Amino acid sequence: MSTHVITGAGSGIGAAVARRLHARGDDLVLHARDAGRAKDLAARFPGARTLVGDLADPDRLSWAFSHQTLPDRVDTLLHVAGVVDLGRVDELTPKSWRHQLGVNLLAPAELTRHFLPQLRAARGHVVFVNSGAGLSAHAGWSAYAASKHGLKALADALREEEHDNGVRVTSVYPGRTTSPMQAKVHQQEGKEYDPARWIDPESVATAVLMALDLPRDAEVNDLTVRPGR
Repeated sequence: MSTHVITGAGSGIGAAVARRLHARGDDLVLHARDAGRAKDLAARFPGARTLVGDLADPDRLSWAFSHQTLPDRVDTLLHVAGVVDLGRVDELTPKSWRHQLGVNLLAPAELTRHFLPQLRAARGHVVFVNSGAGLSAHAGWSAYAASKHGLKALADALREEEHDNGVRVTSVYPGRTTSPMQAKVHQQEGKEYDPARWIDPESVATAVLMALDLPRDAEVNDLTVRPGR
């Protein structure tokens, strides 16, 4: 039975991945922003442990974790949580930039730093659920894309640094996926939201599990998942 630490398990891709891993009997450690969300996650995934810390305040994650019991073993660290706030460069404030860079980039770096000893011991796997915006940037997406381009750089550097330790690193780049975040994006874009047009989170979860379950003789470095027709 493997142990997986997952951020963003409350909805969308994170929830789909957590459901699949929970169904097959793996041990889950689910990250939550606060105690109330942790309680909800524990109720949805019986037997799962929770870890509380605000990704929007990465400077305090170390303090928050020092007051909790971290898992002794970590086979997989899955970074799925993220935030988005669209806007043109002449509209976005430093607060919006800091928030997106903090949650989408700095917090994953800090979480990875904390769990690297366990991941090395287990010859584990770090999965960054990135975005198509991590490969190309478009008008109105500058801050979000910058955070996701940075996440790609983090993953690429980590892969080289930890290769000799047996730690695998995968970046997954989903296109638009049905989720509360996607509904928010459509609202910000002023467009009608039709969930049926976009990728089902379960499809992205299938791709993630494929990377996790790949035999040790191979490694998926980068995986792009686009909406089908």
